[in-house]
Amino acid sequence: MGKCNIFLIGFMGTGKTTVSQKLSELLGYEEIDTDARIVQQQNRSIPEIFKAQGEQAFRDMETELLKELLKEKHKIISCGGGMALRQENVSLMQENGVVVLLTAEPKTILSRVQGDDGRPILNGNMNVSYIRELLGKRIPYYEAAGEVVVATDRNTPQEIAQEIEKKLRFEKIGFDF
Repeated sequence: MGKCNIFLIGFMGTGKTTVSQKLSELLGYEEIDTDARIVQQQNRSIPEIFKAQGEQAFRDMETELLKELLKEKHKIISCGGGMALRQENVSLMQENGVVVLLTAEPKTILSRVQGDDGRPILNGNMNVSYIRELLGKRIPYYEAAGEVVVATDRNTPQEIAQEIEKKLRFEKIGFDF
């Protein structure tokens, strides 16, 4: 039995949510956004969760959600930017699907997230140098987790979704359509 879920990981602003929606249309799979699901389950925003319970509690919620999603098949799961920072999460994702890493340059990321106050990690640090620094710390985790890598800087979400589908079909990664 091959892997039949697609997990999109990457830094905030790399296009995970938008691309997962396009990929959902392309493949006919249900799309699940982990951040949106946690907000729905907790009945409050991510900044509110961070403020009330801290980042650690939010990361625990992500892991619990991943465990729930293990029962799912043929889903596209758009993961929060910090999901791949825990080895336990990476193992859960890789056992249950193919992990697709979306990348973007710090300048691209800033242009996409500017003015979005729902990004507690960037609170008061909405600039290229801070994004570059944080991205630098996370890249080793992302690269270790990602089985397929797609840059999102210069393509439309539709083109990125098509590139992902092509890679899933033609690269020997055990994906089961």
